[in-house]
Amino acid sequence: MSVIVLGIESSCDDTSAAVIRDGYLLSNVIASQAVHEAYGGVVPELASRAHQQNIVPVVHEALKRAGVAKEELSAVAFTRGPGLMGSLLVGVSFAKGFARALGIPLIDVNHLNGHVLAHFIQTEGEENRVPRFPFLCLLVSGGNSQIILVEAYNDMRILGQTIDDAAGEAIDKCSKVMGLGYPGGPIIDKLARQGNPKAYTFSKPHIPRLDYSFSGLKTSFLYSLRDWLTDDPDFVEHHKADLAASLEATVVDILMDKLRKAAKQYDIKEVAVAGGVSANNGLREAFRQHAERYGWNIFIPKFSYTTDNAAMIAMNGYFKYLDKDFCPIDLPAYSRVTM
Repeated sequence: MSVIVLGIESSCDDTSAAVIRDGYLLSNVIASQAVHEAYGGVVPELASRAHQQNIVPVVHEALKRAGVAKEELSAVAFTRGPGLMGSLLVGVSFAKGFARALGIPLIDVNHLNGHVLAHFIQTEGEENRVPRFPFLCLLVSGGNSQIILVEAYNDMRILGQTIDDAAGEAIDKCSKVMGLGYPGGPIIDKLARQGNPKAYTFSKPHIPRLDYSFSGLKTSFLYSLRDWLTDDPDFVEHHKADLAASLEATVVDILMDKLRKAAKQYDIKEVAVAGGVSANNGLREAFRQHAERYGWNIFIPKFSYTTDNAAMIAMNGYFKYLDKDFCPIDLPAYSRVTM
């Protein structure tokens, strides 16, 4: 008998639902929220209200595209955290009510674990490579920068993480002060393709062990930009491509330096990248170069699996279903990182 899992993701500003049957993705529907662009960042109250409007039609569309009736579902998996509490509560509450109404198990998923396990999503008609355990995963997003040792789908250990800003957060803030808009990641990525990555030099941190720091880079960028704008008010307009390319190159260098050390320290050549920043072309190219130079067996997710999506939640839910790892109806959401 097939195992069919509905996944629900509502940790930030994207409402998403997906259906997976026996590890194969049948549908993945995402409703984004453009309302935040005017504010230069996600407004939690607006995000939770939008989730309330989107959750029912998004789940309905996911089931429709999958060709699955709700009565055929084996379980409902949902993002329990971390994320914005108001946003999480919409998805958590819906998942609990939906599962109870159908009389099927409820499965809680750590959002960050979901990103890591996005590499295991299979699609009919496609040959999808998956990492072999153990492997390293560089998880980089707007809120997290971590190096994770993945021993099994349910055995992950953080080897290093940011002690302040995350990589995506630093890029977004630098983009904002340049007046380029929000979210800054895609904008910086596009501009960087046209610029010189060696045009400008920004500070790099010297953090012990495998931890990251991006606050120094952000501060260095902001102070340098202030000085340049003092001399030339149109500096950004004239040099935005070079600024973007240099900023991106610095962030990528910081990320890859610690990842190289981790791969050497743990003698692992199976290396993956996940999270929103994994869509960055500069980071993807750095992974390909490291694969050639160090003999890494690399895994780079499809662009559709880099941002927040329910496919990765359903995939994690599928693994947990096979182990009968269900959760009680009264399990609360959490906003802070746990793994």
